Amino acid sequence: MKTADFDYNLPEELIAQTPIEPRDHSRLLAVDTATGDIRHLHFYDIIDLLNPGDALVINETRVIPARLLGVKEDTGVPVEVLLLRRQNATDWEALVRPGRRLKPGAVCAFGDGLLRCEILGNVADTGGRLVRFMYEGVFETLLDRLGEMPLPPYIHEKLQDPERYQTVYAKAEGSAAAPTAGLHFTPELLQRVRDKGVTVVPVLLHVGLGTFRPVKAEDIGEHKMHSEWYQVTEAAADTLNRIRAQGGRLICVGTTSVRTIETVADEDGVIHAGSGDTAIFIHPGVRIKAVDGLITNFHLPQSTLLMLVSAFLGRREALGIYETAVRERYRFFSFGDAMFINGRRAPYDTQET
Repeated sequence: MKTADFDYNLPEELIAQTPIEPRDHSRLLAVDTATGDIRHLHFYDIIDLLNPGDALVINETRVIPARLLGVKEDTGVPVEVLLLRRQNATDWEALVRPGRRLKPGAVCAFGDGLLRCEILGNVADTGGRLVRFMYEGVFETLLDRLGEMPLPPYIHEKLQDPERYQTVYAKAEGSAAAPTAGLHFTPELLQRVRDKGVTVVPVLLHVGLGTFRPVKAEDIGEHKMHSEWYQVTEAAADTLNRIRAQGGRLICVGTTSVRTIETVADEDGVIHAGSGDTAIFIHPGVRIKAVDGLITNFHLPQSTLLMLVSAFLGRREALGIYETAVRERYRFFSFGDAMFINGRRAPYDTQET
């Protein structure tokens, strides 16, 4: 299957620049894979689409202020360092600009030298650099003071409240981007979900920027996914397996939660506790083993996220729903509206066009 098969036309004015207030007043397109029925709702209506006995799987990762603006120490040239993934107490994978000027050995300074880093070398998988930070005090405190929220490049409006790029349940710092499907939940809506008898189960996957990068391979089978760190605790695995055994659905909030669960699920859909790096790539033709439904935003053309959605719906069906969303003037991408997919389509031929 070709990457170009996942293209669609999106008017630029439908790319959401600011979040909706309140969070749960965004729109919600609900689709049932068994019937093909589509409903146009608001996100607070999600309570009516969940059943007592279901599990709602959330990703508790928290976005760090990963964008650092400073200067190259010897020349004063402006630089940007975007943190992707922590290696140890001092070293990070990062994207740097201007890349041609930041060779190994170059030193960057931020906040008048309160925080400095040295470029150590290249990271082949990400096209980034390995950087080592030098500082006094607590790194996280300095990052909170000097760093900025790393909003996606298609968002041009300044975010007035950085917490609007965090889910209300974000706990574990480590992501370079938000798991944006979760941005629609409020504490009150989550409590209503629990009061209905739905179990909210936390997992963890630290989101890297590779999630949002376009697929460059012509054939999707040749695409190599970036790796991201995940964790599923024994308690979470036991709860999810019990709910499945009792006939409840596993509804994932966001593609990151899907990738986490499908990483630790065996061929029978049994979920095992674990942590580590995952580079799982879910696309049409890949069998979804454990997840029964998905809450997600609308994704970029030709992205791995759209391919994951197409694994639930089928490629033609997914693109048809996206066409409906465009026609109905839904808001797209990180601060946009949401979609609820009930069920999953059986695997089908990867050559389907």
